[in-house]
Amino acid sequence: MASSSSSSPTPDAVTAMDEELTLIVKWSGKEYTLRICADDSVAELKRRICFLTNVLPKRQKLLYPKVGNKLSDDSLLLSQIPLKPSLKMTMIGTTEDDIIVDQVTSDDVVDDFELGKEEVVDIEDKEINKQKLRRRIDQYKIKLVNPCRKGKKLLVLDIDYTLFDHRSTAENPLQLMRPYLHEFLTAAYAEYDIIIWSATSMKWVELKMGELGVLNNPNYKITALLDHLAMITVQSDTRGIFDCKPLGLIWALLPELYNAQNTIMFDDLRRNFVMNPQNGLKIRPFRKAHVNRDKDDELVLLTRYLLTIAELDDLSSLDHSRWETFTEDSVKRRRHT
Repeated sequence: MASSSSSSPTPDAVTAMDEELTLIVKWSGKEYTLRICADDSVAELKRRICFLTNVLPKRQKLLYPKVGNKLSDDSLLLSQIPLKPSLKMTMIGTTEDDIIVDQVTSDDVVDDFELGKEEVVDIEDKEINKQKLRRRIDQYKIKLVNPCRKGKKLLVLDIDYTLFDHRSTAENPLQLMRPYLHEFLTAAYAEYDIIIWSATSMKWVELKMGELGVLNNPNYKITALLDHLAMITVQSDTRGIFDCKPLGLIWALLPELYNAQNTIMFDDLRRNFVMNPQNGLKIRPFRKAHVNRDKDDELVLLTRYLLTIAELDDLSSLDHSRWETFTEDSVKRRRHT
């Protein structure tokens, strides 16, 4: 993937990084108006279009006069492309109804990567990323599935490879469910509200959670579902542009309930919590369900960890990378320091 710093903005491009531009996007016989910023990437533009059309970014082909293939490079910043408000952009793509059938065979990237501590801090503190988060907070609405419970901590869970092996084949989705999932959610629900946050579409989230019996289980309740539209794109010096899940969005939209001190996120990709590294726990990915189903006890071990740390006032002070060595004695020592 090309880094957005690899080329300079063209003379006709939007050059001021805080400048906004209104674009008209034509799709399926309709025109959609959206506002973009020069510090947005092509990936972010596609996400905004998805807000309006329900066509997932990976399904969008954008056509715009005299820009060649630039709009196919998700890593490019819009300031590097000569966009003019007087010209209309055409989008070709199919809606979610046509996507669900082959979601399992999508070519999604599952390889994680390490970022140095200094680079993580730089991403978290960079003003351009804070601006993107503020815009996402203004755009995204969290739809509660069940009421929040005051006084409870918050557990944010990924789906793919965290709760479910989405790439293996099976006659029944339950065969791909991570072992002890319902027992884990039941135990966690005693101390935590639970939000599911997937990097896929909302329709896919609802479908998978419904098939696994998560949305109507009598022993626990899911507070909310979030999808890829709640994510933002950030840029690192070594890894270019990638998506992540900023917990600050949840904290800003539900400020009286959740914050950095009472939230923990489980995800099989460390980069997803790069904006909130102190709140993320990298879970071992659950793959090849038919081979690993009988020996995977990750959720059993994590249940113990969650219930142990639930007694603490500040979860953000923990080093979640060392969760396997954390014990009740660790809690006692923290209380006396």
